[in-house]
Amino acid sequence: MDVLGGGAQFDEGRGGRTLLRITITAEIDGVRRDYTITFGRYGKDNAAVGRAYIREEGDAERFFALIKALTGEEPRGYRVDGRIIIKCG
Repeated sequence: MDVLGGGAQFDEGRGGRTLLRITITAEIDGVRRDYTITFGRYGKDNAAVGRAYIREEGDAERFFALIKALTGEEPRGYRVDGRIIIKCG
């Protein structure tokens, strides 16, 4: 696994909320991809939560491995409408 680059920028989401988008360019198992995690504040406790939306199973597995390598923690994921949503806390 090679992390080739990345960046971060603020964006305005629905309802005027400020979001942080982190983009990571990585090559995992010979496949180069840009992964984007969008962080916002959600829920009653206003907790910061990051989400990434991925359609392909193989990309999700590579993304799980990337997040675990970078943070040491395994993210949670679930399926909704054919997409895989990965939550990063």
